[in-house]
Amino acid sequence: MALVRAELLKLTTTRLWWVMLGSNLLYAALQLGLTIGLADQPVAPGAPPLLPGRTTAQFQEVVWGLGAATTLFAMIIGVVMVTAEYRYQTITGTFLTTPRRERVVAAKLLAGGVVGVAFGLAVLLLTAIALVVTEALTGGSLVLSGRVARIAVGVLGVFVLYTLFGIGIGALVRNQVGAVLAAVGWVFLVESLVGAIPALHPVGRWTPGGAANAVTSSGVSLGYDPGYLLPAWGGAAVLLGYALVFAAVASVTTLRRDIT
Repeated sequence: MALVRAELLKLTTTRLWWVMLGSNLLYAALQLGLTIGLADQPVAPGAPPLLPGRTTAQFQEVVWGLGAATTLFAMIIGVVMVTAEYRYQTITGTFLTTPRRERVVAAKLLAGGVVGVAFGLAVLLLTAIALVVTEALTGGSLVLSGRVARIAVGVLGVFVLYTLFGIGIGALVRNQVGAVLAAVGWVFLVESLVGAIPALHPVGRWTPGGAANAVTSSGVSLGYDPGYLLPAWGGAAVLLGYALVFAAVASVTTLRRDIT
């Protein structure tokens, strides 16, 4: 636990933590604003609205799940938790203080989980505020159901797992710029292309983005065809599998590599 506290102290005493958290909230606010603004609006003259009405329970479920699309910043934090140690050569002091490297790896993974929960809770709080204001202005009421609880827990889980993905990427690609570019490229290029091309949706259901979409899905398509999505439990299993793989990558590469 002392090592976990040390990892969290390294993060919270640097500006990057606050920059990433603020950027995450700004990106989430943009997503919320666009979604709330486009509700009831048809995509073309005479076409049905893209989203259900703002006062419906289904619309609120869609909004609760939006946070899962903003996990890039948590992934970058995970990358930095590993790569910054090599970039600034603090890894030498870390391993001299704790020669048993497996403890350092475990501490980084546990700290990454805490960071993911913190980011997820911040985004869910922002979502709750946006929904309360929206429903108050439109005369609706906030709906809290078992389905909403499942989506909210899914958002938290996705944030945790994407942070672990970042730690795994950082352990595999120790160059900080290269690792961050790899994370950004995956989210904005690979995941976006798979979600935009219908022919790739059967493959996309097995990607981290497709699995996250399944965990937080409300049945309304915001990218992937709902017919191609895994069930919520299947999406959670796929994400957990990815997290375990990346945790193993982080462990193997960190334990075996020479740090000089």
